[in-house]
Amino acid sequence: MTYLYNDPVKFVEELVEGYAAAHRDKILQVEGGVIRRHKAKPGQVVLVIGGGSGHYPAFGGFVGQGLAHGAAMGNVFASPSAQQICNVALAVEAGGGVLFCYGNYAGDVLNFNQAQERLRAEGVDVRSVVVTDDIASAPMHEQHKRRGIAGTLPVFKAAAVAADSGKILDEVFHIAQQANQQVRTLGVAFSGCTLPGAKQPLFEVADGKMEVGMGIHGESGLQQMTTPTADQLAEILVNRLLSEMPSTIANPDGARIGVILNSLGAVKQEELFVVYRKVNHLLSGRGLIIIEPVVGEFITSFDMAGVSLTLFWMNAALEQSWVAAADAPGFHRGHVALPDGDQMDATESITKRQTAIGSVDSQAAAAVVLAALEAALDEISAQKDELGRLDAVAGDGDHGIGMHRGLTAAVAAAKEMLAASSGAGTLLTSAGDAWSGQAGGTSGALWGVILRSLGQALGDEARPDTATVVAGVTTAVREVQRLGKAQLGDKTLVDVLHPFSEALANGASHGFSIPDAWTAAAEATSKAAQATQNLLPKIGRARPHAEKSIGTPDPGAVSMALIISSVGQVVRERCS
Repeated sequence: MTYLYNDPVKFVEELVEGYAAAHRDKILQVEGGVIRRHKAKPGQVVLVIGGGSGHYPAFGGFVGQGLAHGAAMGNVFASPSAQQICNVALAVEAGGGVLFCYGNYAGDVLNFNQAQERLRAEGVDVRSVVVTDDIASAPMHEQHKRRGIAGTLPVFKAAAVAADSGKILDEVFHIAQQANQQVRTLGVAFSGCTLPGAKQPLFEVADGKMEVGMGIHGESGLQQMTTPTADQLAEILVNRLLSEMPSTIANPDGARIGVILNSLGAVKQEELFVVYRKVNHLLSGRGLIIIEPVVGEFITSFDMAGVSLTLFWMNAALEQSWVAAADAPGFHRGHVALPDGDQMDATESITKRQTAIGSVDSQAAAAVVLAALEAALDEISAQKDELGRLDAVAGDGDHGIGMHRGLTAAVAAAKEMLAASSGAGTLLTSAGDAWSGQAGGTSGALWGVILRSLGQALGDEARPDTATVVAGVTTAVREVQRLGKAQLGDKTLVDVLHPFSEALANGASHGFSIPDAWTAAAEATSKAAQATQNLLPKIGRARPHAEKSIGTPDPGAVSMALIISSVGQVVRERCS
């Protein structure tokens, strides 16, 4: 369990502050994450990585000379928001473009894609490479669906070395892609992990058993077996990874490989060395040449007891990047001379939103929106544990926590905007940004999109009518599907939002008022949410364990239905 914390809600904020203070010679804290203390050379490419907190040294620990230029750090086990990613990227951008590199999780993909769109709109050239090294999460012919775990390190390193050597963005992008194609990882776990403030672990592994293929966020393994000896574990990991040797290896018997034996948190260094002893024998016995192996903690999961083994199949260029010197708080190799460039300024990067005064009608609507958000927060607070239970069936169990965290931030932002006499549009936009920023992950990003879509439709001047609300919800559905890639029937919140939108539009076409149209549309949402129990998830963290979710409704669909219902009550009371 996690022993040391103050307020769990502020855990990441406080850990980033402490981390930056402890390594002030190498890194600097900015809004949304950390960056290298020294500036990149003018005109060069910069590497920005990121992901959820709770995995140290990934991802902030990989910022430093010879590794990433910046890392966006999300909440515990949740993606950083698009705004956090943009903040970090703009803090390090040097004129040569930005390469985003991150693990393949739905929330990370969604938020980094949003950030990429925003930066490109501002004239910044951006490419993205998504790491897919986890062989347990999808078959080889669907490598694009695999998760990114400890294999992120060699991919980050290859990209960073290419960027710092002065290569152009297209070259850095292709080198990182090539590195990703050459890396394979498999992990196992003997126990679950407990998040700060949680009373129970996200999941449990039976005594004497081992989960093979466990995800770093607590996703269940694909196979359970009796806990092996250290030598037996080494054989399992090595044999399965060698069965997926890249097809590009011309001489398998004499191939040169990088090796990472990684603890997921609770397995100690001494135990790792016992396992590595056998790994070394097995790989060397196959004629493989091991180049500068690393054994330790590189991507963790709080107190999870588990290990992963990564093999990185190298050509001459990738080997050069693998052995190159690096000096980051979480990874050090060789000697790195301090750069000649200037140091970054420790300036305050938080910018206050410019708020326009809303019309009298829009301010009245803003008060109703705040009341609706507060009602939604009350409902989610009451159902937080149940939402977590539903999510734990095939996911990582943090949906209730994330929704509560996001709504809490949204309500706080909405109160601030209402006090500033903002209209409904600005209040919703601010609340959406706060939600996505604090909740992180897929659901946080999507709810940010939903509130922003409604805010843009309502604006700050006119008195909202049914047609305006319908337009906002319709846009929200389109944007959620565009960014999240989910379709009707994929077992996501879209399976509630889509029919709600259609029913709302139908009510408007019959001349219904906002309360009547919302009430009629909300009636079917609970049934739509429950109907998702019969669906197989086709996207997100639950996809690798699709069969486990049969009989359990999608937590995102359930929380969507709960919020629609609680908002409907406020609309009926305040707008009739």
